[in-house]
This record gives sequence, C-alpha cells and structure tokens, in this order.
Amino acid sequence: MRVLVIEDDPSIATFVAGGLRQEGYAVDIADNGVDGLELARSAPYDAAVVDVMLPRLDGLSLVTALRRAGVTVPVLFLSARHSVDDRVKGLQTGGDDYLTKPFAFPELLARVQALARRGQRPLESTELTVAGLRLDRLTRRVDRAGVSIELRPREFALLEYLMRHPGKVISKAMIVSHVWDYSFDTGTNAVDVLVHRLRERIDKPFEPKLLHTVRGVGYVLKAE
Repeated sequence: MRVLVIEDDPSIATFVAGGLRQEGYAVDIADNGVDGLELARSAPYDAAVVDVMLPRLDGLSLVTALRRAGVTVPVLFLSARHSVDDRVKGLQTGGDDYLTKPFAFPELLARVQALARRGQRPLESTELTVAGLRLDRLTRRVDRAGVSIELRPREFALLEYLMRHPGKVISKAMIVSHVWDYSFDTGTNAVDVLVHRLRERIDKPFEPKLLHTVRGVGYVLKAE
C-alpha cells in the first residue's frame, strides 16, 4: 500500500516515513502544502498523513482542495493543537482522523491501517485467496494448504499486490510503484531479489507453483 506524508518538520517526516516503510508501505513525502496537493492529485494513495501547519498551503486548505477535486484518499491530520475545536475543524474540513503531537508510532500505524481499510471498496474482503494461498490483510497472516508462512514486510506488500491482481502480468515498474517509493533506484536488481525471496516462501515447498516470470514483461500469480 502507498501512503503520502505531508510534513514540513524533517525529523517527524523521517520518523513517520521510516516506520511505515519498515512495515512494508511505500511512502512519498512532501514538505509543503502545494507540493503535497500536487502529489495527492497525481497518484493514487491508500492514506495520507497531513500536518495541519504547513508552509505555502496549510493542511486544512489542502484537504479542502482535495475534496473539492473529488480526491477521496483517507486523511489523518497531525497537529500540535489539542483543543476539541481544532479536532472538530479538521474533521469538518474533510479529514478522517486527527492525531496530536507528540505521538507514539504504533498509534499512528494503527490509525493509518484503519483508514486504509476504510478507504477500500466496500465489497473488497480483507482476505485474499489464490489456489490455496491465503493472505489476511487485517491480521497480516499468510498460509498455504494450512501451513503458516512468515513474510517480511516488503514480501508481504508484494504478495498482497500480486494477489489483488491474480492472473495479471505485473511489470517491474508497477512493483516499484506499489512496493517502494518514487526515489527507488530502478537500476538495481532489488525487484528480482524480492521476487526470488517470495517464491522461496510461497512456492518452493508446495505444488502447483503460483509465482511465474513472464520474460521481458514481469511476473504473474496464477495456478497453471
């Protein structure tokens, strides 16, 4: 899943983005409201973390502009303001949740996860299955044929993306876009390494094989 962090304090932005990336999220960062608004309009995000006090365009005005443009990404406001009136104003502006500074990362993570689930299509289940391979996005558990499979956050993110598009060939560029962020160096072989690690966990001990390479194009998850 991809999260947009709009925060002008470098230490907070690094803290939030680093924690989310360790949990397997792709994260983009903007340090002002204008750039944040442009990013939010130009790419799909599962959730956005938006500071209220931003240079060039404040967070409330940013979210107001997003809602007027029809962008429905769930928004978690961050603010040093603790009053009830401030929280109410943030929610009335179009925010979905409000977290005051300072905050603990586990609470921010839980709120982002809740917003991302809330933003998903109503009929989309939290459980994905492909030929006996099962992934639960809520509990982050994976098993195949009843055997539990332990995945690292990045492996989980890749598998989730593939399982949301079974039978569809996913290019390396698409994997980079959804599993990493836009600063990722596409000249590395990190995608191939990640796919290899995932294949070792979900395919090597089982039959039939599910994760296939389409040479020169990308990868596809399907039972043959």
